[in-house]
Amino acid sequence: MQPRIAPSLLSADFARLAEAAAAVPDSDWLHVDVMDNHFVPNLTIGLPVVQALRKTTDLPLDCHLMIDDPDRWAPSYAEQAGAHNVTVHAEAAADPVMIARDLRAAGALAGLAIKPGTPLEPYLELLRDYDTLLVMTVEPGFGGQEFIADVLPKVREARRRVESGHLRLAIEVDGGINADTIIAAAEAGADVFVAGSAVFHADDPDRAVGELRELARKAS
Repeated sequence: MQPRIAPSLLSADFARLAEAAAAVPDSDWLHVDVMDNHFVPNLTIGLPVVQALRKTTDLPLDCHLMIDDPDRWAPSYAEQAGAHNVTVHAEAAADPVMIARDLRAAGALAGLAIKPGTPLEPYLELLRDYDTLLVMTVEPGFGGQEFIADVLPKVREARRRVESGHLRLAIEVDGGINADTIIAAAEAGADVFVAGSAVFHADDPDRAVGELRELARKAS
């Protein structure tokens, strides 16, 4: 699978989200961080803003829900906002298999995220129902954090399971991804890379997307 770059709007100007999306037309996905100030100690945007964003861009929306009760809220991001991929946190989901089935029924890919301190092993079987595994490479809640390399063994194990045929999914990493850290993440087996500051704080965001993709391609 070719590496995909998903610029994170968490690092963009929230007053100009449509302009931020337009600045990265070469992106594979557009990453949208939804935070509720309960599951994580930060409050960002919700469904109405994602619905409005959908009307301004043709890029596939990669919605990462850092919220309580995703069982209730996640399907709406597929049904009402047209999200391409909707990711919920394993730590917050009451019935992750049912969420995955609801998301797929609504026409979206289903993603499962795990925090840096959450082990992968308890979720290996239910990941058969998912299309994306998101391994957090920072603690969720805020952008601009440093990459946590200690989580890469989880990426390697997930890649091993994919290559053995046990799982069929994309492996996404989120947090601290830049021109230096994307190489280690790609070598470990990730194929979707969420990058915020490295893209939206660059002089040319779209060029930064292309450069990151090429680095990941060479490393993988």
